[in-house]
Amino acid sequence: MPDQPGCAENWAKSGGKRMFEYVTAGESHGPQVTAIIKNMPSGLTLDKEDIDEQLRRRQQGYGRGGRMDIESDSVEVKSGLRGGVTLGSPLTMIIENRDWENWREVMAVFEKGDDKSARTPEEKVTQPRPGHADLAGAIKYGFTDMRNILERASARETAARTAVGSVCREFLKNFGLRIYSHVIKIGSVESEGFSGQSDIEDFFEAADDSELRCVASEKEDKMKDLIDEWRQQGDSVGGVFEVVVTGVPAGLGSHVHWDRKLDGKLARALMSIQAIKGVEIGAGFAGAERPGSEVHDEIYYDSSRGFYRKTNNAGGFEGGMTNGEYLKLKAAMKPIPTLANPLATADFISKEAEEAARERADVCAVPSASIVGEAVTAIEIARSFADKFGGDSMEEIERNCKNYWKYIRNL
Repeated sequence: MPDQPGCAENWAKSGGKRMFEYVTAGESHGPQVTAIIKNMPSGLTLDKEDIDEQLRRRQQGYGRGGRMDIESDSVEVKSGLRGGVTLGSPLTMIIENRDWENWREVMAVFEKGDDKSARTPEEKVTQPRPGHADLAGAIKYGFTDMRNILERASARETAARTAVGSVCREFLKNFGLRIYSHVIKIGSVESEGFSGQSDIEDFFEAADDSELRCVASEKEDKMKDLIDEWRQQGDSVGGVFEVVVTGVPAGLGSHVHWDRKLDGKLARALMSIQAIKGVEIGAGFAGAERPGSEVHDEIYYDSSRGFYRKTNNAGGFEGGMTNGEYLKLKAAMKPIPTLANPLATADFISKEAEEAARERADVCAVPSASIVGEAVTAIEIARSFADKFGGDSMEEIERNCKNYWKYIRNL
């Protein structure tokens, strides 16, 4: 390839492979969840403890349910790695479901056959939960037993995506990118987002030390009180988390085609997390209330810094591309649809009025969702980064990236 800025991006879009494509598999109460990443670069060093740490972070948080008392997530890598270094071949990771032991008969793979009527009436779930995938999924796939839907629709799947995100996070670390998150709202109790004025390491270290991943301790206490109050009422609680990414070069993504806009990809990735119902970038909806003179980030130049902004209402994006500022994204999570006091529903078979099915569930999972938010953000940025600087090995990608940074510094 010619040695010029953007050459790797042109190569990738002219028939080159797309890195960090992945698939997840597995049911909530099946034997395991699995993730396979294809088109990995060779030479990426991975540490099992780093992946397990992200899985541990996902399991933490005030308001989690009994499932977390059973599971202790840990990754097993089955292919694509030798001596802790990627080979360039597909990377296969599995996370065992310890709760599988309690569900062997109900979730048997072969023993009861493939006939949809093979399950006993006692094992079937026929009372769809409002707010869950139960009813729409049963209609779409032709099932009368909604366990066939809820097992895959469960947020247990995000353990696999967290593992994938951990791999992508390690990839991005090699190029100085860092990804953080914190909770800024639980129910109606709200804390401030990251403004860029604080020391970023200290700010997010405080989030990691919090049971709710909330930086403001006085707000955290009020959030806990709200969770406890709604728990006692048999209800669930939603909220909002914020993801921040630093060290991002200008030019990831593209203005040329709608499907290459990185902010659009990130919005899709965050919305794909179970129970997420809204995404904001930068000032988001609040920006729609203000005049343009108060929203758009004025551009400055300094010989030591290059082009920069004093504000970041754009959240680090302009025209579908990163603009060199830190990325700032928010996601709103609805309350979990499985309630201790179930809502009204209609039985799928009898059509009679019933209470919605009950499954063991969290009261609040917003802190956990923030970690999944970090993971899917890492995945999408790693994919766009590899599109821009792609190569078959870490050495090649590093060479391409170094050349691009040199080009930016000489502007």
